[in-house]
Amino acid sequence: MGVTSEQRFGEFVVVRRHGDQGHVAELVLDRPAAMNAVSTAMARALAEACAALGADPGVRATVLTSTHERAFCVGADLKERNSLTDAELVRQRPTARAAYTGVLELPMPVVAAVHGYALGGGFELALACDVIVADRTAVVGLPEVSVGVIPGGGGTQLLPRRVGAARAAELVFTARRLEAAEARELGLVDELVEAGRDREEALALGGRIAANSPVGLRAAKRALRLGQGLDLRAGLEVEDAAWRSVAFSGDRAEGVAAFNEKRKPDWPGE
Repeated sequence: MGVTSEQRFGEFVVVRRHGDQGHVAELVLDRPAAMNAVSTAMARALAEACAALGADPGVRATVLTSTHERAFCVGADLKERNSLTDAELVRQRPTARAAYTGVLELPMPVVAAVHGYALGGGFELALACDVIVADRTAVVGLPEVSVGVIPGGGGTQLLPRRVGAARAAELVFTARRLEAAEARELGLVDELVEAGRDREEALALGGRIAANSPVGLRAAKRALRLGQGLDLRAGLEVEDAAWRSVAFSGDRAEGVAAFNEKRKPDWPGE
């Protein structure tokens, strides 16, 4: 898939559109001088980029990538944090939180492409995605307690949803880093690929996802996310509401027609 357009948000975030119709968006962390450490400016740009992507009905899948050769993202910019007063840190918190929430609340499927270091807030950005593709150079972890804080970008909530409460507790309390093979074995990442192929494989997965109904994809993601943590009966009600939102859509009519006519669907996206 070739790049069809590119838009920069601030100095450190880029959105590229891939494919003839731009249905796959690449959300690029682009602060290589700091291994993509999330500064206030970068957090603000990431939130703005996510807001733009979320409002674009033409985006069917998003892939979160990094321009740094040895890191996906090393987490919060601790040099900047060290310069902040307590009052400034309090004021900065909503900006930082909006970056992680922005990724988490993207309405379409999101795939993370992870290589090298994905630590602290960097791993939390990956955890905010629906699927994590990692290459064999990946090193992941939530080491926040080793510097006197806790995971504050969703890690204490997202990690146990992936690996269970006890495993998440062990990883958070010990602050240990996991190399790619162990991370895959324990379920911290979903797909493990050869070194240097994380972006390529994640974009390919994004392309396969984007071939499907945009209405169906967003409804399926909504049902998956809202159903987490509910009992089965309540979860099935969430699923039924999502089904009703697509059952009479143009995408559903086109999908059924295309199946019966043995052709590729031309999704109206509504």
